[in-house]
Amino acid sequence: MKAPHPIEAKRFKQIREELGHTQQYFAQLLGISNIIADIERGKTKISGKIVMELCKQFQINPLWLYGESFQKIKALDGADTMPKVITINEQENENILLVGQKAAAGYPQNIGDAQWYDTLPAFSLPLPQFKNATYRGFQVEGDSMMPNIKPNEWVLGRSVPSLFEATDRKIYIIVLKDSVLVKKLEKLADPAKIRLVSLNEEYLPIEVLVSDLQELWLVNSKIAFGLDDASETTLFKQLKESMEDLKGQISNLRIE
Repeated sequence: MKAPHPIEAKRFKQIREELGHTQQYFAQLLGISNIIADIERGKTKISGKIVMELCKQFQINPLWLYGESFQKIKALDGADTMPKVITINEQENENILLVGQKAAAGYPQNIGDAQWYDTLPAFSLPLPQFKNATYRGFQVEGDSMMPNIKPNEWVLGRSVPSLFEATDRKIYIIVLKDSVLVKKLEKLADPAKIRLVSLNEEYLPIEVLVSDLQELWLVNSKIAFGLDDASETTLFKQLKESMEDLKGQISNLRIE
């Protein structure tokens, strides 16, 4: 029976593929001979020099590389916002967990409890947009993100390893020590704080301490139900206007 590849070989290959590098170019970046294929097949062990280069160039956490941590990126700046628990399916692919409004109330307190996550619905999507990253779904409560996101809709977010890697003014799911919020994130001159902004102008921006951040998820899609009637599209309206105009012209011809 063929022995399975060690986890460090699998994760080493994952790093290269996520960066989009060929084996030859990746070897050049790491300053090693072209042994990448052997490392990825588990035939050659990863040397200390390679581990050092992975950490130095790509901020890879050595503990994650060897399966001892869920934190892939060793944050050099900003809060560590990696997910504290992930789950996998029978095919050893990561699940997308769904956190409803009721579950969100207890999410910050149970964020590190692996057994608690077993109570959450889980699924996977065979789409390229959901590969090579960790995703999680959260149900939105309230109307602070109207009109883009309506109450009770679900947003899907991609895990962001640290605040340092967060893009300013994007919409995020922000898990604090006592709550879960969906807001636009703005970095401030004071590195100890961030500003959270609602799309609904009736809600004022709030500032929170970076030290209160637990997880950060970049919203990239949403699940909505009860879609609005699309019969009154712009094209349909233009067609109606053209028909009315044509009727008017015909009426004028008859009168003449």
